[in-house]
Amino acid sequence: MTFTGLNIVGVIVAFGFSFVSGAIWFGPKTFYPIWMKGRGIATGQLDSNQNKPVVLFGGTIIGVLTQTLTLALVINSLQQAGTDIGISDGAGIGFALGVGIAMFASLSHRVFGGDTLKIWIIETANDAINLTVAGAIIAFFN
Repeated sequence: MTFTGLNIVGVIVAFGFSFVSGAIWFGPKTFYPIWMKGRGIATGQLDSNQNKPVVLFGGTIIGVLTQTLTLALVINSLQQAGTDIGISDGAGIGFALGVGIAMFASLSHRVFGGDTLKIWIIETANDAINLTVAGAIIAFFN
């Protein structure tokens, strides 16, 4: 993995897209109500132990930034090794990492933890979509 030639602007744009997309995905008019009901929180509101904005948003920012930077390093390393990666290739790499790793790494944890497949799909499909688009963005900027 190499930082040589990594376009930080592409990483920041991909991060921004993913963060905003996640906010929309889990918005009050999209999947948030379904997700909360599926988690067994009928009121749709987190309790005081769960509703800690610094932890919620700080953790989200660190997680999305780590995913985006890791994807950028994979794409950049392939490019530095001489592989020609276009926008669709970047999207394909993001999709492969999003589905193959981000989604399925948590499947057994969710199922054994008592979550439904619906909850797993809501939580992880956004990661796969974001990584797919982020891969295209990063490849475009590189």
